[in-house]
Amino acid sequence: MLEQKLEQDLKTALLAKDELRVTTLRGLKSTLLNVKISEGKRDSGLEDDAVLAVFAKEAKKRQESADMYLQGNDQSRADKELAEKAIIEAYLPAQLSEEELKTMIDEVLAGNTDKSAMGPTIAAVKAKAGSSADGGVIAKLVKEKLGL
Repeated sequence: MLEQKLEQDLKTALLAKDELRVTTLRGLKSTLLNVKISEGKRDSGLEDDAVLAVFAKEAKKRQESADMYLQGNDQSRADKELAEKAIIEAYLPAQLSEEELKTMIDEVLAGNTDKSAMGPTIAAVKAKAGSSADGGVIAKLVKEKLGL
């Protein structure tokens, strides 16, 4: 379903002559094709969860690139990367707030503040939150909770 939405949005962007959107969506389509080929699912396609994981990874790449451009004092390239990230994030579910994540972490930890619980806690919260939370934010909040 997400792949069809991507295809339709690409057609709309082509008709509107929105070059940034066209370039970004073509890149996503190409990335999805590469993933489908590598997983042997070119004909059957990917499940929406797998597509969301690819989109989240691509959005994260854009953020990392923008950060690098900002470190190199290249604001225009950073702005372009952030604009691409915004286009990609439109396909992703809304991200959970830090307060919602803290509540999930508390539920998973259930009073256990043992430092060895960090890895399993991060994994459990990631599984529970799915693609609606960034792993880096989860890890940061778990470390804070455990006092690391």
